[in-house]
Amino acid sequence: MTTPLTLTSGRHPDGTDRLTASGEIDMSNAGCLAQALDGHPGPLVLDLTAVEYLDSAGLSVLFAHADRLELIVTPLLEPVLAVSGLTDIVTVRGPGPDHRPHS
Repeated sequence: MTTPLTLTSGRHPDGTDRLTASGEIDMSNAGCLAQALDGHPGPLVLDLTAVEYLDSAGLSVLFAHADRLELIVTPLLEPVLAVSGLTDIVTVRGPGPDHRPHS
């Protein structure tokens, strides 16, 4: 059974492509995330603020696209990204306009 994940495309205020994910990202739907990221070939802001769960399959997808991602996350996901090492290679920031990147 596939875990619910909603992906919505749009534009970030600076004009960069934006993809917003909502739900959970796990091995049942990580392929959907990979396809969506593949559909945005340039720099991309990936908003994960509505993601409640992210497993290693989802992290693998993020690592595969790390060279062009900026992640927006809540404090819930920050430790997972930090422990995985993703914060060392991707710009990560909080959801508000006052949050500075963690890259």
